[in-house]
Amino acid sequence: MTDLSEEESLAGRQVALIDLLDRLLNGGAVLTGDLVLSVADVDLVRINLRAVIHSITPDDPAPW
Repeated sequence: MTDLSEEESLAGRQVALIDLLDRLLNGGAVLTGDLVLSVADVDLVRINLRAVIHSITPDDPAPW
């Protein structure tokens, strides 16, 4: 768990994309979303997104 003072110090500075990806892959992330396209209250297209992003290491191998 991160320290609150560390989070506050990160809030005011710019973070490189590679640093952000490194943090996401170290801790993992879950992405969820729903998109519905409709016309006149008739649902035409429904898209559900469920994705888990996590790095794979020799200590924590892939499940497949």
